[in-house]
Amino acid sequence: MRCDRVWIKARLATLAEGAPGLGVVEDGVIAAKDGRIVYAGPASDAPAFDAAEIVDCEGRWITPGLIDPHTHLIFGGDRAHEFELRLAGASYEEIARAGGGIVSTMRATREASESELVAAALPRLDALIAEGLTTIEVKSGYGLSLEHELKSLRAARALARARAVSVKTTFLGAHALPPEFKGNADGYVDLVCREMIPAVAAEGLADAVDGFCEGIGFSPAQIRRVFETARAHGLPVKLHAEQLSNLHGAALAAEFGALSADHLEHLDEAGIAAMARAGTTAVLLPGAYYFVRETKLPPLKALRAAGVPLALATDCNPGTSPLTSLLLTMNMAATLFRLTVDECLAGVTRQAARALGVLADRGTLEAGKACNLAIWDIERPAELVYRMGFNPLHARVWSAVS
Repeated sequence: MRCDRVWIKARLATLAEGAPGLGVVEDGVIAAKDGRIVYAGPASDAPAFDAAEIVDCEGRWITPGLIDPHTHLIFGGDRAHEFELRLAGASYEEIARAGGGIVSTMRATREASESELVAAALPRLDALIAEGLTTIEVKSGYGLSLEHELKSLRAARALARARAVSVKTTFLGAHALPPEFKGNADGYVDLVCREMIPAVAAEGLADAVDGFCEGIGFSPAQIRRVFETARAHGLPVKLHAEQLSNLHGAALAAEFGALSADHLEHLDEAGIAAMARAGTTAVLLPGAYYFVRETKLPPLKALRAAGVPLALATDCNPGTSPLTSLLLTMNMAATLFRLTVDECLAGVTRQAARALGVLADRGTLEAGKACNLAIWDIERPAELVYRMGFNPLHARVWSAVS
């Protein structure tokens, strides 16, 4: 079989759907042609390859390239001062209602040019890439006006031109109420639905639409209008749901066939059942849970029992999760949420791909998928979850076809 490159003498964690555990292959081979995997499996079953390059992995482990399915990577400024306020006892909600929080980042984001937003985001992206990231979701949501939301999405798209990485963009106009609409949330939602979503769709700037369904965000009725508009423009949806309270946002998201519902600390049984029926992925964000010192755990036992897929993400953002490490995210998910090693690794590969609607193209080591690989200097996969502040990445392989 003719191919471009073959990796031999590797141990594989294929994460293939239906395979036991991590889909481990002890003496594995991966072959790629034109940026796609043509074989991933045991050396004993591999065909003879006529390859331009053969890479001896010397027993190293190969996993799918890592995927971060929930980030707010594009923003201006920082919120270190608010961190100090929280240490002094102020709550996230108190800071937000006093004009901090998302609105403070909005001001800095509006003041920044597109190129400045890209330049600020690249170090954060580079930190993730250095740990084996090959696909990332980037949300808007700090512009909160048509001009600045479009600017943010263009900046997110520009990241994919600046680095060898796949970027999926999400329009999050319904993130917070800008000051010019104070007391008029319905009027702002009118703007999101009447002008922003049509403009975003017309320019092809977003792969999905998101919203913040919370007492300090938007009501289920307002989010429903956003989702109806997104559907009318052919855009899939996802939702920040049940982070601070239970407004039944997850069930609403599931009603619209959402790709994911994210956070979910206050999720109830009805929401879990709705997500399971719809095939909506739960994206868990342990960095935010840790950073805001949350005490209510997501209902992991019930989510598992219902068969809801569990993905993990950094939630990289300036206010509640300034986290740029998927390795640390996995450790937090294991220590704080008690996820298993297998669940953590699936959460940043196969299930993360599912949460972005791209599982058919990436997230596992299988023939036909993009050749996105992370090659590790480890003795066993548990090391990727166990260590804190240590990066054992040997090499990252990203394919432009993705």
